[in-house]
Amino acid sequence: MADRLTELLKTRPWLLADGATGTNFFAMGLQHGDAPEIWNLERPDDVVRHYRSFIDAGSDIVLTNTFGGTANRMKLHRAEDKVFEINKAAAELARRAAKESGRDDVIVAGSIGPTGDLFEPLGPMTIETGAAAFEEQAKGLAAGGADVAWIETMSAVDEVKAAVQGATAAGLPYVVTLSFDTNGRTMMGITPAQFASLAHELTPGPLAFGGNCGTGASELMAALLNLKDAKAETDVLVAKSNCGIPQYVEGAIEYTGTPALMADYARLAVDAGVRIIGGCCGTSPEHIRAMRAALETHEKAAPPEMATVIAKLGEISKGAEQQQAGPLGEIPAAPARRRREGRRRGRAAG
Repeated sequence: MADRLTELLKTRPWLLADGATGTNFFAMGLQHGDAPEIWNLERPDDVVRHYRSFIDAGSDIVLTNTFGGTANRMKLHRAEDKVFEINKAAAELARRAAKESGRDDVIVAGSIGPTGDLFEPLGPMTIETGAAAFEEQAKGLAAGGADVAWIETMSAVDEVKAAVQGATAAGLPYVVTLSFDTNGRTMMGITPAQFASLAHELTPGPLAFGGNCGTGASELMAALLNLKDAKAETDVLVAKSNCGIPQYVEGAIEYTGTPALMADYARLAVDAGVRIIGGCCGTSPEHIRAMRAALETHEKAAPPEMATVIAKLGEISKGAEQQQAGPLGEIPAAPARRRREGRRRGRAAG
């Protein structure tokens, strides 16, 4: 029996995912430094309201409020003994939101982000210990009714492998996305084309793979064009771009992306062969609503040239543009630099 995501993809040329988690929760009163995952237990109605905001805006896929839901993250908030409970509750609340919306076609995707710990040889984590942490989280998501594990904002080969092992052990199919930073690589040095190679080697393989977060829609589009050139015919690509660039305005973080820009990004992504499109940090229900309207009236065109991407979405780094035609090479085994703690939280902080 095929999974629900694959079955839905058979009936639709594209699916619209949701937007940011942290951005919405900050607007509801989440304080910087607090864990949004705790709200699954302490403020469940607000979590449902968050999910509903995207479902009502047109999202076909909603990601659970569990980006930092491993024990490695939860121990920072003295909640490492509640990993299963927190993740189960998050998925159950997403199911509740879908039911209350009256839509029976909404996919509940269990968000699984990085542990925040470095893998050997730069840190204490091994694939085995990482897989155990991800399995504990994934079991909670599965028990709560998640359709798929959504492994996101990854940057290291070993952490991807560990997350895949954990999700698979919990009985969940999975989607995986990496975060490609400026110069067209992840923080660990992986290019989009190298990621396509990795995705083809994973067992079992992903239902879909692609990019999320990063430094804006134009940079992610450069990565997607690279992925397009390296993908197999049956591969399903995913794009969940940040909504522009974060700026500090009058005491708060605001993102520069407008609904019109995100609508252009959605059209270009479809033209590039992407079938699952959404937003990441800074993306509000208003942006998702504009993306839905754009996609419903869009007739797929030829894959865009980089000049078109730049004209519509903004400049990209020279490294990202060069990666578009770069060779696969060898996937780097270790990072060249460390990710700042704030960036490690990725989507949940946005």
